Order: sequence, then structure tokens, then C-alpha cells
Amino acid sequence: MRRTATISLIGLAALGCGGQPKTAPEPSEHALSGLAAQHIAVLPTYSVRVMPGLAWSAAIGRPSDVQKTLDADILAALDERGLRKTWLFPPELEQSYKRNPTYATDPYTLAEEPLRSPTLALDARLPEPLASEIRTLVALLNDVRFVLAPVELRLEKAGDGGHGVLRLVLMDARLSNVRWIGEIHGDTLPQFGPALTADVAAKLANVVAVP
Repeated sequence: MRRTATISLIGLAALGCGGQPKTAPEPSEHALSGLAAQHIAVLPTYSVRVMPGLAWSAAIGRPSDVQKTLDADILAALDERGLRKTWLFPPELEQSYKRNPTYATDPYTLAEEPLRSPTLALDARLPEPLASEIRTLVALLNDVRFVLAPVELRLEKAGDGGHGVLRLVLMDARLSNVRWIGEIHGDTLPQFGPALTADVAAKLANVVAVP
């Protein structure tokens, strides 16, 4: 019960008193520190979206490459905070899937599209087939209940350059619902490059664990 209560308080603090906003709130530093000691599954980045007005398309290249780079940066940033000992990342989730291909779902093909909706609310029930996919995913892992999904990296124009905004959704696999929603805003950069995903990953690490 204590774990669930902690996540609920985090979600309510991020939400505020006015109901679920159209844009997810930017979490305060260490907002998810209650998760640091738990076993958490971190999904691969689901999508990358380049927003209108940002003239970076040629430099960005294939979105799938950006997704893989961000996944690697998130793993590295959280590993620096000592979370590799307790958290599970895309390489481990993929290994679990490959050991159980007839039962498990590929973590790179989960039905996460509904999590991108701006109307997604705290405590909302996960739709099918995502709810079943998440339950199956954690059933093959040791002592994992919560799943953190980097749902979308938006690349937006900012000042004379741009920045990355990472939308995150925390799911409770047992209750099949949404426990927390937030967005990580990266620093403004003059051009696209490896520093963008590394910066977003570092800021996510600050939300989860003390340096």
C-alpha cells in the first residue's frame, strides 16, 4: 500500500488543483525520487515528433535513430545514479521477450499511442491491448509493478534554436492505470546534435535520483 500511496501523491502534486491540463506539467527536481529504490521497467522511446517551425529535419535524420540514441542516453544517465542495479531498461526487456516470444510482447511494438493523448488523465484505465501487454511484460520480470514509458520526444522551436520535450507516463501494471504524467524540457540549443538527447536524459535522471 505504501508504494501505491507514494505514486498517487506524486501524481497529484504534478496535477495541481485544476484538473488534468492539456499539456503535462514539468516535474520538479526529484519528483520521482520515491521510485529510485523500487524495481521499475523503463520502456523504449515510443515516438519522436518534429514540431512545425523547427528547421532541423535534415540534421535529425531518421526518428528511429533518435529514439535509440535517447534510450541509450537514458540508460547511461540513470546508470550514473546507480539505478542499473534495480531498474530494467530496453536491453533487458528485449532479452525477456526473446526468451518468451510466444507469450510476451515485443517492448518495441507496444500499443502506446493512447498515452500520447493530451486528454490522458491520472488514474485512467489503460486501454486494450496495452493493459494486457504491460501485465504480460511485468509478469516475466522480478518484482516489477511500475512501468515508465518515454512516450514521445517532441523537438520544438525555442528562441533561435530548439529543444527537446520528453513526455513520460508512469503505469501501474497490476491496476492497469496511469499513475503519473510529466514532461522533461531540455535546454535550448542552436542546432540538433547528440547534446539534445543527452541533456533530456540528464534532466530525467535529476527527477528520479539525487546526483
